[in-house]
Amino acid sequence: MKYRAGIVLAAAMTVSACGINSVPTAEENVNARWADVQADYQRRANLIPNLVNTVKASVAAEDKILTDVVNARAKATAIQVNAEDLSDPAKMQQFAAAQGQLGGTLSRLLATVEAYPEVKSQTNFTTLMSQLEGTENRITIAIRDYNGAVQEYNTRIRTFPDAVGAKIFYGAKPKVPYQATTPGAENAPTVDFGNLS
Repeated sequence: MKYRAGIVLAAAMTVSACGINSVPTAEENVNARWADVQADYQRRANLIPNLVNTVKASVAAEDKILTDVVNARAKATAIQVNAEDLSDPAKMQQFAAAQGQLGGTLSRLLATVEAYPEVKSQTNFTTLMSQLEGTENRITIAIRDYNGAVQEYNTRIRTFPDAVGAKIFYGAKPKVPYQATTPGAENAPTVDFGNLS
């Protein structure tokens, strides 16, 4: 009887040390962190129409830049990456490229606004820029948290003893960390309101 209990206990410890619980827990953490990244990008996308409308009233001559921002926003929001896609480098690259393009058009818009002091002095514009800057900071933090969760998950599924359960029970594949596609795209656009005093 004691011998059987010892075998059952040893088997339970062996199975529990093989990633039965830790691998799905780590994967769910990756998925949750990715949802945070998507939520922050969506928040940025939601702010853009208000920003464009605020600028449009004063900067009618800059229709091309406004159109580029609207088009880049549409493209960025059209590309969705779900939990199953987090192991697909091509899908992750496509998402990052669309977000990078949107960031670039926003930077061009902000550079254009510098030539229009009447826009910079509007309360709505100032408020929207503050919200956009806060959102860019949230995106940076969410990406950092996601990449940390990916690193933890990828390490877990590749190291013993969790690698055993990861391969046998889950067929786990490494997740792809988020990487900006253009140099500097991971940085928030520079916001310079000039001398407002």
